[in-house]
Amino acid sequence: MSTSSAPVAWLTQEAYDRLKAELDHLSGPGRAEIVDRIEQARSEGDLKENGGYHAAKEEQGKAEARIRQLTDLLRNAHVGEAPADDGIVEPGMIIEAKVAGDSERFLLGSREVAGETGLDVYSEKSPLGAAIHGKRAGESVTYTAPNGKEISVDIISATPYAG
Repeated sequence: MSTSSAPVAWLTQEAYDRLKAELDHLSGPGRAEIVDRIEQARSEGDLKENGGYHAAKEEQGKAEARIRQLTDLLRNAHVGEAPADDGIVEPGMIIEAKVAGDSERFLLGSREVAGETGLDVYSEKSPLGAAIHGKRAGESVTYTAPNGKEISVDIISATPYAG
């Protein structure tokens, strides 16, 4: 039994490779570049009023947070083929649905899979994602939004994301 509380994310091989390359850069050359900038700014004198030093330290904090995020994501990722094209809603599927009467098209799963596509992404743990997960095209469900409103969802289609 796993003691990890991190959710398992489905990733295409392309998304995994892209994120692994980003992690390798951030934890190698990227980390070294930031350390060099910090050292260069530190050598300029008084740290209290040294904007370059503070900016580099802030960038370092953001980079370290992204390294931790990517490490956790990649450690817990399920890499492989898209789910079966069986019309059942699950992570890795493009969902077309009427949500509260509005037509929407989105990916169910990890934002990291969508990359730069501009596709809306909903986690299967979100209220909408949890409500439709495991349902089939043609089914209708209702879920309670964070604001307390009941929202109806008519699932039009669920097809594998081709990436």
